[in-house]
Amino acid sequence: MIDRVFIRVVLAALAGWLDTQQQDVIAYLIDENRILRSQLAGRRLRLSDDDRCRLARRGRHLGRRLLRQVATIVTPDTILRWHRQLIARKWTYAAKRSGRPIVAAEIRRLIVRMAEENPRWGYTRIRGALKNLGHRVGRSTIARTLKAQGIPPVPERPTSWRTFLRAHWGAISGADFFTTEVWTWQGLVTLWFARTPSAVIAVDIRGRARHDRSVLEMIVLTVRALALALGRRTKRTIRLPER
Repeated sequence: MIDRVFIRVVLAALAGWLDTQQQDVIAYLIDENRILRSQLAGRRLRLSDDDRCRLARRGRHLGRRLLRQVATIVTPDTILRWHRQLIARKWTYAAKRSGRPIVAAEIRRLIVRMAEENPRWGYTRIRGALKNLGHRVGRSTIARTLKAQGIPPVPERPTSWRTFLRAHWGAISGADFFTTEVWTWQGLVTLWFARTPSAVIAVDIRGRARHDRSVLEMIVLTVRALALALGRRTKRTIRLPER
């Protein structure tokens, strides 16, 4: 039968060896952590709530004395304060919400703004615009966000006159045709156009002539010349009735 004293000696030696091994591992990890910390060159670490929760739970069991020996990222007081704030408020892994992550309020406001300023943009177009800005949002999320704000889909979305003008501002020309009272028997007429490539409106007087058949012909020629100058081909002719 094996001597009990011998067994106790072996167990004590084994326990001492394991304790030494653990101390060596801890010492190595501490040095490694300090080296990695020095590589940050004073930059501040950004820890999530999950990171704080994990450190707080582990640090609480070590206590302040051991934390002074092993903690290198933050101070022992900070870790224990995290424990009071996070663990006491039950910020645990079980409190995680399942399902898709909630879309940030800033992104929701951006979705609504895009839909309001661009009423002809559908969910796919808005998703592409968000992707260009670095936000990955699904079509269903965009649809739910707009529905919650009372904004219908594109086929049912109304377009205000102001929005329409803003969307076509660079391609709009204002025109007017009126008579000019002068001391002549038949009077004169004026045909003018207003180009609006930006917020500035430029008015060009296109010509004045006598109010007869030649006036109507001149108006048609002027409109066609203007269309060619703008790089477009006239597809529709407006006939002005004679008086």
